[in-house]
Amino acid sequence: MTTERINALQMEIYEKYKELSKLRKDHAPVEVKNYTFETLEGEVSLMNLFGDKETLFLIHNMGKGCRYCTIWADGLNPFLPHLEDKFAVAMVSKNSPREQREMANDRGWRFRMASHGGGDYISEQSVAYEKDSSSAGNYPGMVCYIKKGDKIFRKNATPFGPGDEFCSIWNVLSLAGVGEEEWTPQFRYWNRPQKMEDGGENLED
Repeated sequence: MTTERINALQMEIYEKYKELSKLRKDHAPVEVKNYTFETLEGEVSLMNLFGDKETLFLIHNMGKGCRYCTIWADGLNPFLPHLEDKFAVAMVSKNSPREQREMANDRGWRFRMASHGGGDYISEQSVAYEKDSSSAGNYPGMVCYIKKGDKIFRKNATPFGPGDEFCSIWNVLSLAGVGEEEWTPQFRYWNRPQKMEDGGENLED
């Protein structure tokens, strides 16, 4: 009976995703202003980030202080060649351009990076469902923008969070009966020896 319920629920979720995709397709875009960002090469505008593409996926990353944010970026990074064939893709965070580049190099990310510095962009273009909380602005997620002539429109947006469909590891963990409350991503995974050479205890970070 449990297997039947699992199969039925999986199909129900699949149908809901199809419904969600149609709603996103039909969603009327809203015009936004041409925000500015900082990069290692200097100031760039939101329009600049489109390059020669008509659609831009802008990833909102909370920055180097969030272990969770790295796992979405790690997962999206391999898709870049596929996405950039048709779309522009970039990542923004509050960190300085130098900090962003150091983190990208460390993680092997190939995203174009830009800093919003915690200013107007992230407060006005937040992906959080609850816009009135103190952390609503700097919230992880992704926004899809489109350009028409010299105007920019916000087409769709979504927050990222443990258990969502934008990071496949949560669904893999679910197959083992492990929920997001039972596992936390880390910046590094160190295989600690059973016996420490310095005589200390084998403690978790």
